[in-house]
Amino acid sequence: MPRAASHTAGWLVLAALLIALPHALSFSQQEVLVFLTINVLLVASYRLLTLTGEWSLGHVVIMGVGAYASALYSKQLGIYVPVSMILGALTAVLVAMVLSYPLFRMKGFYFLIGSFAAGEIIRLLWKRFRDPFGGPKGIKKIDPMPDFDIGIYSFDFFEPVSYYYFALAVVALSLWVMWRIERSPVGLTFHAVHWQDKLAQSAGVDVRAYRTRAFLIASGFAGLSGALLAHYIGTINPNSFDVELMVFVLTWAIVGGTATFYGPILGCVVLSILNEVVLRELGFEQMRPFIYGLLLICSVLFMPKGLESVVQYFMRRRPGNAVAKAQRTGGPAQYEAERGTET
Repeated sequence: MPRAASHTAGWLVLAALLIALPHALSFSQQEVLVFLTINVLLVASYRLLTLTGEWSLGHVVIMGVGAYASALYSKQLGIYVPVSMILGALTAVLVAMVLSYPLFRMKGFYFLIGSFAAGEIIRLLWKRFRDPFGGPKGIKKIDPMPDFDIGIYSFDFFEPVSYYYFALAVVALSLWVMWRIERSPVGLTFHAVHWQDKLAQSAGVDVRAYRTRAFLIASGFAGLSGALLAHYIGTINPNSFDVELMVFVLTWAIVGGTATFYGPILGCVVLSILNEVVLRELGFEQMRPFIYGLLLICSVLFMPKGLESVVQYFMRRRPGNAVAKAQRTGGPAQYEAERGTET
């Protein structure tokens, strides 16, 4: 089978599985599936930021900006919920733009700490002002997605299956856009800024502008994930976007690996399944921070390239793979095959 045809068939099989998946789960598991889908968008957007070499501790708060903004637009201004979600994502971009001016005067560890401080300031503002943010109790009775009928399926958004399909469509489109950005000249420049920032700057690249651009794009998608969350659960508060969730996002990204597009998504899915299927069923859910921390340490020590390295290993070993054939035969073909794999 030609490579393009096999890829198309693989995507069609994956799409069929994702569509059929909720019907094989219980009601509570369907709700977990909705949260997992939203978290996939969150962690994928976080990886987009890390392409430039910067790691943030305020990404979850930016998600909260999108959630609060979308909730307020729909609840207080009466804006149609899908439109308020888009406006919430744009508000997250505007807040990120304001934060980018002080934050991108810093790099590395200082950027990490600065992003944490900026996020905590925003969370304290949510707690301090009851109008309009609701204070410590947050915002309740957020407008849900309005139901609609497309002929072959009626969307009742009080049912997790309907919201899962809606979130899946939004997340799939968002992932496709991020994937295209990463493979565009802009995305290649992000990589150059990460690995050879001095060389890129000497070639005329405005390093700070490209880091800011990655930050704004990632913040927009994070804000969209927050809007999806807010209109599903119907209530949000400052504790919904605290540093504990940020640690989980970091863990998903590091355990999954950030060298590939699918690495953080793989980490999010595997660790979420571990939490919901293993820890909750065995009654160890309260130990999740400890177990996540242990997994993070073990990943750094024994699997520094993350779970994506396991996938790459089996892909290299599959029959018909050029690299596997070159390793068996040796010679110049091995060098060319390995070089092509690294690219």
